[in-house]
Amino acid sequence: MKKLAIIFLVVFQCSFANDAIWSKTGHRVIGDVAQEYISRKARKAIEELLDGQSLASVSNFADEIKADRKYSEFSAWHYVNFPADKDYNDVEPSEYGDLVIGINKCIEIITSTESSKEDKAFYLKFLVHLIGDLHQPMHIGRLEDKGGNDIQLQWFGRGSNLHRVWDSNMIDDYGMSFTELSNSLPKLSKQQVKQIQQGDIYDWIEETQEITNEVYDSTQIGEKLGYQYSYRWWGTVENQLQKGGIRLAAVLNQIFG
Repeated sequence: MKKLAIIFLVVFQCSFANDAIWSKTGHRVIGDVAQEYISRKARKAIEELLDGQSLASVSNFADEIKADRKYSEFSAWHYVNFPADKDYNDVEPSEYGDLVIGINKCIEIITSTESSKEDKAFYLKFLVHLIGDLHQPMHIGRLEDKGGNDIQLQWFGRGSNLHRVWDSNMIDDYGMSFTELSNSLPKLSKQQVKQIQQGDIYDWIEETQEITNEVYDSTQIGEKLGYQYSYRWWGTVENQLQKGGIRLAAVLNQIFG
C-alpha cells in the first residue's frame, strides 16, 4: 500500500509539473509589469477586490488551486490547441472550454453588477493568470502533442519536453527573481506601449501562434538543448512576458475604467 501511495504521488507530481505555466517567476513578472501600467482608478478597484494584494502575488492562484478537484472544471482554461494553419475562430471550441473562453468568462463575471466581491476576486486572480498563459507559445499549441508535452527533449542533459522548456526550464535556469527579471526588461516609450496594447485577445492569440509555429519548426524530438537554444529564444521570452504584462494592464484598465 505504501509503495502504491508513493507511485501515485510521483505520477501526480509529474502530471502537475507538465501543467506548470510560465513558471511562478514568469507569471509574477507579468503581474509586476501590469502593476506599472494600470490606471489609478483600476489600481484602487483592484486593491479593494484583492484586499491589498498585488497582481504579482495572485498571479499563480489559478495554478495553485489545480490540486483541488472541485476546481477541475477550470483545467482546460489554461490553453487552447488548434491546427497551425488555422485561426482560433476557424475551429469548433472545445466542449470543456479553453483559454479564450476562460478569459471572456472572467471578464463577464468581473464586470457583472450581480457578481459578489468574492466571485469578482476569484475571477480577477484567474484573469491575471490567463492573460499570462495567452503569451506562452506552447499554450497556443497543437492538440496531437498536447501543446508540446509529448515532444521529449534533453535540457542541459536532463529529461524534459518542449512544453516544459518554455514553461519553466528557460526562466528558472536563468536564475533571476521575478523583480530582477521584471526590472531588466527593456524600457519602452508611451508609443511602444500603445502599439503593444492594440488589438484584442484574438489578435494576441494569432500573434502568439506565429511564435508557436516557429518554435515547433525549429525543434526536433530528442534534441539536446542548452545555452544555444536559450540564447536564441531568451529575447522572445522577455518580449512575451513584457507584452503579457502590458496587455493585462490594458484589459484591467478597460474593465475598471
